[in-house]
Amino acid sequence: MPIKKIVFIFLLLNIIFLNFTIAQKLSDVDKMVAKYPKNFTTTEKLAERIEKDFNSEEEKARAVFSWIAFNIKYDYNSFLNPQRVQGFSYSSEAEKQRKIKQLNDNLIQKTFNSKKGVCEGFTALYQHLATQVGLKSEVVKGDSKTRLADIGRKTISSNHAWNTVLIGRKWILVDVTWGQGYYDSSKGRMVDDFAPIYFDTDPDYFFAKHYPDSGTFDGDKISKSDFLNGPLIYNSAIVEDYKIKSPDSGILEVKNGDKISVEIKNVSKSDQVFYLNKKNQPVKVQNPKEKRGGLEFQIAVDANVGEYITVFIGNASVVSFKVIRA
Repeated sequence: MPIKKIVFIFLLLNIIFLNFTIAQKLSDVDKMVAKYPKNFTTTEKLAERIEKDFNSEEEKARAVFSWIAFNIKYDYNSFLNPQRVQGFSYSSEAEKQRKIKQLNDNLIQKTFNSKKGVCEGFTALYQHLATQVGLKSEVVKGDSKTRLADIGRKTISSNHAWNTVLIGRKWILVDVTWGQGYYDSSKGRMVDDFAPIYFDTDPDYFFAKHYPDSGTFDGDKISKSDFLNGPLIYNSAIVEDYKIKSPDSGILEVKNGDKISVEIKNVSKSDQVFYLNKKNQPVKVQNPKEKRGGLEFQIAVDANVGEYITVFIGNASVVSFKVIRA
């Protein structure tokens, strides 16, 4: 075997082993934090416990993420019925900043004590605890992409918030609100479902579902067009690293008789792959081909294809596209 190939394989195996080791270490953090009390008298007491139990910046950042995700519930009623924005007067910039800080401190304590909140409370509490354990963290406000109707939206809105936290010299992305669970429309309630994928998320996945108000991350410009017009990806795509290679647009302009070519990385013929027709009936993909570490298949456009196409692998939804008839 050529030396270059041996070196490549060696490096690849080292990367795989390192990623596995890191994932295992963070999983151990989650297990330890899950045994913490649900209630601490103060945020300082919680921070002291985290600093006592963990040494590395990454472990501390993950412990803050895990504790909030395990113990703070999303307040869907407050989301549906938001309080009026609290205004205030001030006579100087210093007074303005003091009052803004007081409002933020009140939000942190309310979220911590009531064990519920919306994204502003989750992110403010995360930043506060991260600071207390010696980390630098920021709150980022922006747009989120969660529904089929978000594919091909024309405008950006500021409807969500998340955090960045500095680990070593790298800013990582954290969405602790999404880490704690999700809203199940069929059940009409929030579902607790710890999602560690929203800690140190791959930016490619993260910005398929988030768009910062600044339009940038760590100095790099984020494509607004890719966010608005890209496909809608689901948690399973991030968990299993199902990279969507094609179509690269979430908007498919087609006519009956066309064939849509789909290519997804890290999928094989042994996986059960299907999509839903307009009656929400599963249609198994025909003649899939393994290609470049993934699976390629075609979806025939006919009268049974509806306004959206959602691809499933096993029982999990992976990606959705919007169909526009030419």
